[in-house]
Amino acid sequence: MTAAATYSDEPTRVAKLVGAFLTGQSGSVLGGGHGPHATLTAGADARDDCAIYDLDGPVTLVVGSDYVRGPKFALYEHGLLTNFDIGYYLVAANVSDIAAMGASPVGVLTVVRYPNDLDDGAFLDIMAGIHQACADFGTLNVGGDIGNAERIVLSASAIGICRTGTALTRRGARSGDYLCVTGPCGVLGAAVAYFPKRRVNGWTLPDNLEQDLLAGWRRAHARVAEGRLLSTGGYATACQDTSDGLRATIEQLAAASGVGFDVTEDDIAIHPAVSAVAKLIGSDDITLAMSASSDFQLAFTVPADRLDSCRDAFARDGLTFDVIGRATPPEAGVAFVGRDGTRHALPGVAWKHQATDVSGLVAGVTVTPTTAAP
Repeated sequence: MTAAATYSDEPTRVAKLVGAFLTGQSGSVLGGGHGPHATLTAGADARDDCAIYDLDGPVTLVVGSDYVRGPKFALYEHGLLTNFDIGYYLVAANVSDIAAMGASPVGVLTVVRYPNDLDDGAFLDIMAGIHQACADFGTLNVGGDIGNAERIVLSASAIGICRTGTALTRRGARSGDYLCVTGPCGVLGAAVAYFPKRRVNGWTLPDNLEQDLLAGWRRAHARVAEGRLLSTGGYATACQDTSDGLRATIEQLAAASGVGFDVTEDDIAIHPAVSAVAKLIGSDDITLAMSASSDFQLAFTVPADRLDSCRDAFARDGLTFDVIGRATPPEAGVAFVGRDGTRHALPGVAWKHQATDVSGLVAGVTVTPTTAAP
C-alpha cells in the first residue's frame, strides 16, 4: 500500500532537511590537497543567516551563480529525469563554473522554490540530489533559500578557492597554444534532439545508446580534478567549460583572448550516441557534436612547450584530453580545417540564451560550411 503524501510547512521541511543532509557540517575542512583550504566555521547546521569560512591564505575566492530550468527541462517533462536528477544537475552546473576557473569548490548555496502541490517526498528528492552531487564533487550545500513559488525554481551559487594568482580565465590564450578539450561534446544536446521527438518520428536506438544520452543529464559531471590540475600545474593559459556547446566555447575563448583558432576536423572526438542521433535528425555528427549542449567538459589552451608535461600529469591522475586545434593570430579568425585542408566556418549552432532552447537549436539542423578567412 502506498503511503499517503505529506505536505509539511517550510520550518518543518527545513528541520527535516538539516537532519537528513546538513548535519555535522560545521568544522569541515574543504578544498585542500592541491592548495589552500577553508574551514567551514558555521555551516548550514548552525542555522545562521550565512555560512562562515576561515580561509588559509594566500587565497583567491571564486564565486559563480547559475539558474537552471529544473522542471522545464524537456527531458523532465517527458518523464526521463527525476526530482533527484534535477537537484543533482543544479549543483553540477554551478560547480562546473568553479572547475573551469581551476578552483576547489568549498560550498554551494541553493535556492529551491516549490509549488504547494509538491509533497514532502518530492521535495526531499530534490534535496537528496543536491546533497549527493555536493558529496560527489567534494563540497557541501551550506545554505540558501527555501520557500513557495508557482512552480519548482532552482538556482545556486558555488564558492571555490585557489592559490592567489592561479585562477584560470578565458583571456590568456596566445597564438601557438594548443586547443584542448577533456572529452567528447554534444551528448546532452543530442539527447534533447532525440527523446522529445522519438515517438512521433518513430525513432529507435539501442538501449545502451539511450542510456549514454541520458547519463549526462542524470549525473552531469563537473571536471573539478581536471581544472585543479590545470591550475596548480600552471599548464592552461585559458579555460572555459563547454556548457554552451563546443562551437560557442571556442568562439568565446577566441574573443576573450584576442586570438583565432584552427580547429581540426580529424581531431574532434565523436561519441557513438551523437553519431546515431545525427543520422536520425538529418545532420552530420560533427555539426551535432559542436552544437549547443551542456556537456561540462573543459576546453583549454596549453603552450606548445608544456603540452607533453600536461598530458603526463593528466595520465598520472587517470585523466585524458584531446588536442583539437591551435591558436592563431587574431586576423586569421576562427576556422574549421577539413580533412582536405580547406578552412571553413565552425560547424554547429551556438547556444543563444535569449532565442530558444537546446531542442530548437539542434533538432533537424544541418549546417553548410562557408569559407572562412584564409
